[in-house]
Amino acid sequence: MGAEVVAPRPPSSAGKRRSTTLRFLFELEKPDGLLPGTAKLPPPSPEPEADSLIDKIASCHRVFTFAGTGESEEERDAKRERLVEVLGAVRSAGGNKPQRPLDHRVMVALLKMVAANLFRAMPPSAYPPLPPDGVDDDAAPLAALSPAWPHLQVVYDILLSVVTSADAKTLRNHVDRAFLTGLLALFASEDPRERDRLKTAYHQLYAKLTCERASMRRAMAAALLRFAYEAPAGERPCGAAELLEICGSIINGFAVPLKEEHRAFLARVLMPLHRTRWAHTYHRQLAYCVLQFVRKEPGLAGGVVTGILRHWPVTNCQKEVLLIEELEEILEVLEPKQFENLAVPVCARIARCVSSCSSQVAERALYVWNNELFLELATASPGVMEKILPAFVASVEGNLERHWSKCVQQVTASVKALLEQVAPDLYARCAKELAARRDEADAAAAVRDARWRKLEAAAAAK
Repeated sequence: MGAEVVAPRPPSSAGKRRSTTLRFLFELEKPDGLLPGTAKLPPPSPEPEADSLIDKIASCHRVFTFAGTGESEEERDAKRERLVEVLGAVRSAGGNKPQRPLDHRVMVALLKMVAANLFRAMPPSAYPPLPPDGVDDDAAPLAALSPAWPHLQVVYDILLSVVTSADAKTLRNHVDRAFLTGLLALFASEDPRERDRLKTAYHQLYAKLTCERASMRRAMAAALLRFAYEAPAGERPCGAAELLEICGSIINGFAVPLKEEHRAFLARVLMPLHRTRWAHTYHRQLAYCVLQFVRKEPGLAGGVVTGILRHWPVTNCQKEVLLIEELEEILEVLEPKQFENLAVPVCARIARCVSSCSSQVAERALYVWNNELFLELATASPGVMEKILPAFVASVEGNLERHWSKCVQQVTASVKALLEQVAPDLYARCAKELAARRDEADAAAAVRDARWRKLEAAAAAK
């Protein structure tokens, strides 16, 4: 048997056989060399730049008092220059598109530096002691400015830039309650520039730290309660206006119906703030907060009006004018039925203010009748006018007879003409009843005088 001859295999027309390994297939799908399901890693952070920035931030921890003791002007200027450089680095990181978050170590260093520069004991008050007879605004300086503001200003700008550029998750990881408590304590600063920057930063933190909002509201409420109950009589409530401005923005975002927690804040925190002698320093913000509550739930108007009347001043004319304005704003947002329920106590107080010896209080109370909404509510129902007009008639006639201010008498005459035009018969009847009561009072006074004369004569005879 001969040997079998094997014919040679013909050459393949496809040339070299292509690889079918898994690695080859992956490379076909990802030419950049990344395996499927993996994301491209971000470029490594510039460690040398971060380290240099952290060193620069650490060099800003020294606090200068600007008192001139052991401090040179060159050192202060050098620190300010470093703070400006840090501020530029923070702003450049937040202004990149796409935005590149700050390194974790840089965030930690920044917040430590901010705390070292801002969290401090407040100096003694620069305002003079309160005089025993009340508020003396003429003797008080317009503002107590901090000498360290050149440094504090840049530090606050750094804090604002960090809060603005960082996302909520980053802030939650680096800002704790101790830091928020320290910021809240700074509202006691007497420098209005610092309180204004602080207000913006604290409000932005409230907007981003949703998990801390309830705690921040409680902390602000505690600070406002201290102004109402615990602060010494002569201590000016620095920061109350800024805190109330933040609260006003928060109240504006409350959902309806209001939670019981929010109603309690109105009754237990906002209303007692009307009792202080310093209410004029924050009344505009306080009135806005109260008005927002009434607009959201008009049923709260009764408790609000009762609280304002309970804290009505006796000798503080400036505060009386402010409370009249607040009552007028509240009455404007009421429905006729609600106004009817509150008309008697409110108008009785305003009528007493019409006959006030203070010309400012009397004129402001008279100008309530120039409010078209108030006039419309008062004349919407005859029953309301019958209840409120007698008190006004007595005050108007008394002003025309014996008020010392000619300007008040002129305004009173205008109001009398308006009332006689709106309700002529009712005004005439009230004036007649007033005259009858005066005659009776005069007769009773004459009888008392006669009795006293008889007693004096009998005593003299003995």
